[in-house]
Amino acid sequence: MDNIDLQILKILQKKARIPNVEVARNVGMAPSAVLERIKKLEARGVIQGYEVRLNPEMFNCDMIAFIKIRTTASNRLPETGRAISKIEQIQEVHYLAGEDCIMAKLRVKNNVELETVLNKEIAVIDGVKETRTSIALSTYKESAKIVLPETTN
Repeated sequence: MDNIDLQILKILQKKARIPNVEVARNVGMAPSAVLERIKKLEARGVIQGYEVRLNPEMFNCDMIAFIKIRTTASNRLPETGRAISKIEQIQEVHYLAGEDCIMAKLRVKNNVELETVLNKEIAVIDGVKETRTSIALSTYKESAKIVLPETTN
């Protein structure tokens, strides 16, 4: 990866649907060369995909909850994490250091849906010992953006 790749990645993180011609103009290269670089970044797994960010309020899905999940046995942790990941409302699942084993972020429409997910989907997963839930009252920032270095070394 070189400095041009970094420039391309920064542009794509800001606006994934930017036309290739515009990316080429911004980095001072031919569109075909930029397209080839993007394809190589995708093939190497640097670019994992492209997502559309929807407005959750438009779909009555603006409640965010963070669930800390303690498991029964550490050797079952990967299976438990994968099972939690399959729940449709879950957006993120992380393995944590410390007392709690897993933290999941989910979006639901209200406390009734949250209770249903907790009791009928998470609590019944083999390996889940207990959960602690925190509900976000406001969100000031949500992003999947990664801070990239200015240049490669």
